[in-house]
Amino acid sequence: MNRKELQGSLFSNETTKTLNSRVSYLPLGSDLLKDWQFRIHSHQKKLFNAENNPKQQTLFNSKDIDISSKINPLEITPLPLSFWRWPTIQYQGPAIYLVMDRPSNLELPILLYIGETSSADKRWKGDHDCKNYLASYAEALSRVKVNSQLSIRFWVDVPSPIKARREVEKALIKLWLPPFNKETRNIWSTPFTNKLG
Repeated sequence: MNRKELQGSLFSNETTKTLNSRVSYLPLGSDLLKDWQFRIHSHQKKLFNAENNPKQQTLFNSKDIDISSKINPLEITPLPLSFWRWPTIQYQGPAIYLVMDRPSNLELPILLYIGETSSADKRWKGDHDCKNYLASYAEALSRVKVNSQLSIRFWVDVPSPIKARREVEKALIKLWLPPFNKETRNIWSTPFTNKLG
């Protein structure tokens, strides 16, 4: 048997199918997922706790924006991710939106994504990268029977001009380090944002 025949028989169609099916589904274990959540929680916990002692500072008149004194994600009404299907509109106009999960094994929620929009009632409709990450995240948790309580919150006390609003968004991302924002994915080694093949 020559080398070419051996290699051909080694990677038969059946073997290739099995390898491809393994690559398309790389299971994440319960411990790995909980550890990932806990690392994010460890960073964000101090920010949630710091909100109990807000500092009096100006939000938009300073280059050094202190967002932590102006926004408390826990005081913003949580909505289900399907809020945009409701017959009545909850929020309109400019907003910063926060996507959060409340893992049952942690004392506080984790902030997964921060975004800005000029139209809160329309931003979550249609395609959105974060929706794909959340679907992968929820599916991974479901497979290992770890509960999640995903929600979205809209902070509407934001500047109307897009440039100013994006500065607020950037400052919040830098502060909270949410794992599904592109600016922070490498920090948390987010397994839900990697695309295979």
